[in-house]
Amino acid sequence: MRPMRILASLLATTALAAGLVGCGGGTTPTTTGGAAASSAAPAENAELKVWMVTQEDSQKKAWETIVAGFTKANPTIKVTTEERAVDAHKEALRQVSGTKAGPDIYWYWEGPGLGGSLVKAGMSKDLTDFYKQFNWESRFSSAALGGITQYGGFHGIPWTLQGQALYYNKSLFEKAGITAAPTDYAGLVAAADKLVAAGITPIQFGGTVNWHVMRLLDNLIEAKCGVDVRDQLFAKAANWGSTACVNDAFTELKTWADKYLQKGFMSQSNDDSSQLFFQGKAAMALEGTWFNSNIVDAEMKPEGVGIFQFPTGTGRLYSFGEAFYLNSASEHPDAAAKFLDYINSTEAQQTAVGNWAALSVNKEVQPSAENPLNAVWPPIFDAAKGTITNSDQVLSLEETTEYWRIQNAVAIGELAPAEAGAAMQKFFDSE
Repeated sequence: MRPMRILASLLATTALAAGLVGCGGGTTPTTTGGAAASSAAPAENAELKVWMVTQEDSQKKAWETIVAGFTKANPTIKVTTEERAVDAHKEALRQVSGTKAGPDIYWYWEGPGLGGSLVKAGMSKDLTDFYKQFNWESRFSSAALGGITQYGGFHGIPWTLQGQALYYNKSLFEKAGITAAPTDYAGLVAAADKLVAAGITPIQFGGTVNWHVMRLLDNLIEAKCGVDVRDQLFAKAANWGSTACVNDAFTELKTWADKYLQKGFMSQSNDDSSQLFFQGKAAMALEGTWFNSNIVDAEMKPEGVGIFQFPTGTGRLYSFGEAFYLNSASEHPDAAAKFLDYINSTEAQQTAVGNWAALSVNKEVQPSAENPLNAVWPPIFDAAKGTITNSDQVLSLEETTEYWRIQNAVAIGELAPAEAGAAMQKFFDSE
């Protein structure tokens, strides 16, 4: 059995819990998924447009293989893929929401601040009938379905469950005299100090995209506030301005920005900053399971890389889900559903696994053995004591924008850490 059991609490341990709604599907399957399932339905002449974020080389190759497999089984359905950078993808989807100008299928994160915002806007089609038709519920774990059923019904079909942790360069750690991966936050800071003393940049971040540095702040809040207070803060059940640990977290953020991140990080993108890790110029990167394939694409030897969970002290894994959604404005919902059925079939997922995430959402598909880093993740998932979700998937778009503004202002010294919590609370109060 693949190590997915801890992700059953993916949404229950965050502010998303209040919106979690279980929804049962049908019990009479009509197909088993994959090429056979797709060809079982009547043929339809259709051209499907799929929107995704820009793919890495290995992902692009795998995606082309998956699309080719579907096309072979469904020659009357043509699939065209359009890719955009992360922020451009978000903006494009917001612009076409409620119109017929958008794609038939779009890839997006599952949290209420992203995928949920389009569900609320009516852009996502409830797939309950298709879940019954294709017996999709039986294909996925309850953890994978958590992000799909949280709005009522079935919005989207799972694509990944991503874990996020600290990747580290083993040789740079050895050079700095670090003999083991840190197991608590004090040990992480001590390791960063050793790296600085050895003339090595401890960790890389790209500040221009906001969400990259956000990962650090999210974990610092978890480390300084603990489970209950952290969850209350993001549920807006605790006051950011009067909760002391918020000040502690922003103080730590400023320390990391001043001492441990590469110089000029605020003017670099995440793609540019990742090159520092790939080239051995930065010792750590706070990334996710997708980074396994990025390392190979960058021609960095995966044997020289280790992974450890950010040591917040709570044991919760930083995690999120991604899905493909069917646009409610699509003129070809049946053809689109056949494509969604295929891309998460055992056949297609055997191609996908290891390229987008270390673990497949399809319960029948095992981790790829081609990359040794994939074997590192199952024990991390198993050992986790629940999960926390990226703040930009918990907060609304407006709240996320303010969260980023405050984090950046603290990082560059324009706002004192002691003022950050009050500024965030002021924004919440104004809504």
